[in-house]
Amino acid sequence: MNHKKLGWLLFCVLSTLSTQAQPDRWQQRIRYNMKVDMDVTTNRMKGISKIEYFNQSPDTLYRLFFHTYWNAFQPGSSMDVRSRELGKNKLFESGRGSDGLDWDERVKDRISKLTPTEIGYQRISQLTINGVPQKLKDHETILEVILTKPVLPKSKINIDLQFEAQVPLQIRRSGRDNKEGIRYSMSQWYPKMVEYDYQGWNANPYIAREFYGVWGDYDVQISIDKNYLVAAGGDLLNPQETGFGYPGGEAAKVPAGEKITWKWQANNVHDFMWAADPTYKLITRNLSNGPLIRVVYKKVDSLEVNWQRLADSMVSAYPIIARTFGAYPYKTYTFIQGGDGGMEYPMATLIKSASIGTAIHEWMHSWFQMLMGTNESLYPWMDEGFTDYATNRVMAEMKRQTGFYYNGSYRSYFALVRSGYEEPASTHSDHYNTNYAYSVASYSKGAVFLAQLGYIVSDSVLDKILLSYYNTWRFKHPNPNDFIRIAEKESGMELDWYKEYWINSTKTIDYAIGDINLVAGKAMVNLRRVGKMPMPVDVLVTYKDGTQELHTIPLNLMYGTKPQDGNIPMVQHEAWRWTHPEYAMEITRSLKDIKSIEIDPSGRLADVNKVNNKLVVPE
Repeated sequence: MNHKKLGWLLFCVLSTLSTQAQPDRWQQRIRYNMKVDMDVTTNRMKGISKIEYFNQSPDTLYRLFFHTYWNAFQPGSSMDVRSRELGKNKLFESGRGSDGLDWDERVKDRISKLTPTEIGYQRISQLTINGVPQKLKDHETILEVILTKPVLPKSKINIDLQFEAQVPLQIRRSGRDNKEGIRYSMSQWYPKMVEYDYQGWNANPYIAREFYGVWGDYDVQISIDKNYLVAAGGDLLNPQETGFGYPGGEAAKVPAGEKITWKWQANNVHDFMWAADPTYKLITRNLSNGPLIRVVYKKVDSLEVNWQRLADSMVSAYPIIARTFGAYPYKTYTFIQGGDGGMEYPMATLIKSASIGTAIHEWMHSWFQMLMGTNESLYPWMDEGFTDYATNRVMAEMKRQTGFYYNGSYRSYFALVRSGYEEPASTHSDHYNTNYAYSVASYSKGAVFLAQLGYIVSDSVLDKILLSYYNTWRFKHPNPNDFIRIAEKESGMELDWYKEYWINSTKTIDYAIGDINLVAGKAMVNLRRVGKMPMPVDVLVTYKDGTQELHTIPLNLMYGTKPQDGNIPMVQHEAWRWTHPEYAMEITRSLKDIKSIEIDPSGRLADVNKVNNKLVVPE
């Protein structure tokens, strides 16, 4: 069977399986067929792209947009100016960077210093739709296509374009000749269609960070000097010609001529990344009931054991990942040395070094971005935050750690609150006032969102939510409300208030233990809500005889309460109305029996002032 037909059949099967329990939401569809020729002397490439674009929306489209990311790597670009502007801020509280400035340490003012042979660019020389030339309008990293004929709902168009590009000196994610000596880290390398969804076009200029793409299929042919080994996020169709996938990575057959054409395919993904270097080596690991793991790296004898250890660690990590977050649905996953740290893409990641923690973080992006395809520009916390939560959890379980896994995320969030720089996590990724506020809101506060959700609904219910989210929304583009609805269905509670307070505001949580009085022989504890964000409250009462009770007080906005969570006997109380700053909690035993009272003994409540959370009753 023709591999294109096979790929389309696979997509149909996957779509059928993944949508059986999914909401009926339209989304666009695309198919790329690209051929590129790379000149390793000039660091330039020429390419042709044949695109089938399926407008599955109910809307008529009068224009199209393409991302041309590499145009950001030119002096005076929006990315350059924005980086230098943020670099003027000295944030003493944040501990950012070696110089204390707020810019991205990897970018700083480097773009402004690029020479003509070091800059990046992507230029489309010709674009036709169904054979008709279209008018193009350049907006730096966004190319607008002004259509001669609108694209009707439920229709398909054929786009043919020719482009040329110069690979920039590696500065951010993509580029050539990074600090580790990798020749080419080819991410954001092709003219990529902008996503059109229920909110319209998402034509975000490339300023700093996040991405969003159309689900589709990729057939990519890369012609490059025969001395180079090419790794990519996909499946290699001609391994015998290239040698990739064989022990040690040696070529089984090197064809005559100066170049080899590598033929890659990736189906049901929303991006395609590749990398190339003449010194690349290959490690493989076969996972039981999982994908083939590839680790591609620049061989340095002293570091060889680290890359082997990374490959072995992924074998250990996968069973934990699969049972907690769902099975990985593709045949391969590749860790490729390159880029400027760690950056995720479908079926592969660029990773600077053999860091196991970074590798697991990037692989977890396969669940919370590559399978979900959330709009990272609008909801980075659903990607980075959920991935951070998952990384902490997987790493802790691999190490057989006990206790609370997420203290680092909580500490980071608390530091942001103290700094005064916090902005709502609903802020657009590129429009935060500081890089510091973006980073903590997206990563740490996003991770706390999940850990604290376990506090609200119980950790056992949270586990059900995570798997239900995977089963319901993979290969879709879920938004925050979609996740909350899954959480509500699994928990039987109303949780929209939690998203509104935690994501759309900067209100903080602070609960305190007040007075204890004896009323009719029973202890009556006065609890106070000092902060502006209401939450359910767990209160641990420890008695002098060594016994304990966990008193749980739901929030009235929840219209429900969590089940038993742990082995300590739990006492259910009436709901605390969010409008009321105080609550009287009754303890059935006498005051003289009580040793201590503590709010949130689990540490999952992101209470910004824990000093007032515990009271030891005097003898």
